Amino acid sequence: MSIQLLESRKNGEIKDKDPLLELKNLKKFFPVKKSLLNFNKEQTFVQAVNDVSFTLFKGETYGLVGESGCGKSTTGRTLLKLTNPTEGQALYNGKDIFKISNQELRKVRQDIQMVFQDPYSSLNPRKRIGNTLEEPLVIHNIGSAKERTEIVMEILSTVGLQLEHYYRYPHEFSGGQRQRIGLARALILNPKILIMDEPVSALDVSIQSQILNLLKKIQSELNLSYLFISHDMSVVRHISDRIGVMYLGKLVEEAPTDVLFAEPLHPYTKALLSAVPVPNLETKRERIILKGDLPSPMNPPSGCVFHTRCPFAEERCKIEIPQKKMITNEHNVACHLYDK
Repeated sequence: MSIQLLESRKNGEIKDKDPLLELKNLKKFFPVKKSLLNFNKEQTFVQAVNDVSFTLFKGETYGLVGESGCGKSTTGRTLLKLTNPTEGQALYNGKDIFKISNQELRKVRQDIQMVFQDPYSSLNPRKRIGNTLEEPLVIHNIGSAKERTEIVMEILSTVGLQLEHYYRYPHEFSGGQRQRIGLARALILNPKILIMDEPVSALDVSIQSQILNLLKKIQSELNLSYLFISHDMSVVRHISDRIGVMYLGKLVEEAPTDVLFAEPLHPYTKALLSAVPVPNLETKRERIILKGDLPSPMNPPSGCVFHTRCPFAEERCKIEIPQKKMITNEHNVACHLYDK
């Protein structure tokens, strides 16, 4: 995939309309353990993800953003069935990931890999990096011992590491190098989709830019699709073709990156973007400070979940759940302000 095509995607011109992954009406509720304080009460649930739908196209990067606790990481983990969904569908190659057998799921996980936020906690401190990277190849019976070593050496070079790093342990690497190792482990099985959960949030700004540029380079070379999960709007703007904004388990707005930053519609999206530093003072947005605390996902507000903090809330917002409205072909928003 060329750099020109990637740039055209950022302008909303997604030329490859083949859906690679479709998420439909995903719900993930976690039951709350009963204690002496709530033993006689009805079972309560944490509504981490509530009716989220989006599509990931071939070769694009879909950014999923929102503040901590909005359910974006749970969405990514549930897609791979690292946690079982409560309801919904995840269609990949026409099959529902949530309903296939464990053997079929094992094959799907070759095509869909995950890069975690903290690479150090996902690496075995007692194993050399080479052995850690070879492990997926052993599990999936790929190549001989010699061939597996060659594949690992090649992937280390791809992510910008040296061949001697094969023999080192996780504690001998910096944070940026560990994230490269996490990326290498995700790429080792030649996947089609990478789900990345806050992959650069623990890194300083200079290292962040290196990793983001590396991700763009690898995507163009290998024609990968990314689901990029982050709370940092600046980072998501740099790498994403389209963006979905989540609030308290729900997707409230979705649009191509340039469109979303130029014309945000949902009040929550406007508040998020107002906090993004802008070097050009002429285009600086007025800072929007949201009042009140984020509601508990154990007891979300009725109607629109954002109405308790929304400066434009009406009486109907407290009762009616806003439905997704298509403003343009690729820009939709769930807000009563746009019913007309």
